[in-house]
Amino acid sequence: MSLVVVSLGSGLAGAEIEPSEEEVRSAINKSIPLLEKTTIGTSEHRGCFTCHGHAMPVVALVEARRRGFVIDENNIREQLEHTLADLKVGKERYLDGRGQGGGFTRAGYALWMLQEAGWRPDEITGIVSGYLVRDEKADHWKSNTNRPPTEFSPFTATYLALEAIDQFGTEEQALRIADRQKKARAWLLQTKPRETEERVFQILGLGQLGASEKAAEAAGNLLQLQRSDGGWAQLPGKSQQSDPYATGSVLFALRREGFLTVMDKRFRRGLRFLIDTQHDDGSWHVKSRSKPFQKYYESGYPHGKDQFISMAAGSWATLALLQSAIVEKNP
Repeated sequence: MSLVVVSLGSGLAGAEIEPSEEEVRSAINKSIPLLEKTTIGTSEHRGCFTCHGHAMPVVALVEARRRGFVIDENNIREQLEHTLADLKVGKERYLDGRGQGGGFTRAGYALWMLQEAGWRPDEITGIVSGYLVRDEKADHWKSNTNRPPTEFSPFTATYLALEAIDQFGTEEQALRIADRQKKARAWLLQTKPRETEERVFQILGLGQLGASEKAAEAAGNLLQLQRSDGGWAQLPGKSQQSDPYATGSVLFALRREGFLTVMDKRFRRGLRFLIDTQHDDGSWHVKSRSKPFQKYYESGYPHGKDQFISMAAGSWATLALLQSAIVEKNP
C-alpha cells in the first residue's frame, strides 16, 4: 500500500507564495507543545525507548532550543533518562551482540538523540557503540525490522550507526571504528537508494564520512524529484503524493549538508508545502504503510492508527522549518 498524505491544500499556486518568517515561527510554535506531549505520552505507555516517540521529537525539540524557542527542559531531561534506563536494561544483550528489539536502527536512533542533546559519552553509550562495531566483516548496518519509512532501510541504520560510533566510540574500539567507516564509505558510494528515505540517509552518511563530491551528486538527484507542490513523495512514481515526512527529511538533510541555502527557491517552496499541510492543532498527518504488530495506545499525537508515522513526520517537518528560523536568544 502506498503512503498518502492528508493535505490541506498544496497546489502549484500555493508553492509559489514565499513563506514569511512569521509563518515559519508560527508553525514551529504550534508544533512544539504537541511534540512535548507526544514524548510524555509515549513514555507513559512504553517503558522502552522508541524512535518515533522519543528520538525524533527530542531531536526536533533540542534544535528548537538552539534556535531560541522555549521548550520544557525538565521534559527533555526525563526523556533522556528514560532512554538511558532502557539502554541499561539491554546492557547484557549489547555486550553479547544481540542488541534490543529494533537492532542497529534502534540503537543508532537512541545514540543520535543523545548526541544531539549534548549527552557526554559514558559506560552505556560505549557498550552500545561496541555492539555497533562488533561485526568486523560487515560493510554496512542492516535493519532487522520492516516498518517503513523509519525502520526498514540499511541506509538509515548505517548513517545512525556512523554518527553513534563517531560520537560515542571508545579508544579500545578505534581500530574497528576506522575499519567500519572505510567499509561503509565504499558501500554508500556504490549502493543505489530506492526511495526517498534511502536517498536522504545516503546523503547524510556520505556527508558524515566526508565524501562531499558523491554527496553533492546524490543531493542533485534528490532535488530533481521535488514536485510541483514544493514537496517530495516517499516512493518513486508520478502517482505518489508529496508528504511532510519525506519533505521534512529532505529539506533537513540538504540544508544540514549545505546543499540548499535558506533563501533557495527550492527550499522555500518546500517550507511552503510544510506550512500548508500543517493542521490547526500543530500536527501533520501521514498515513501509515507499516503493518501494526504492537499493542495500540494513544501517545498524545493525533491521527489514531497513523499517529506513529505522523509524529515522526511532524518532527521532520519541524526540523526543516527550524533550518529557516532566525536564531533568537532566550530572555
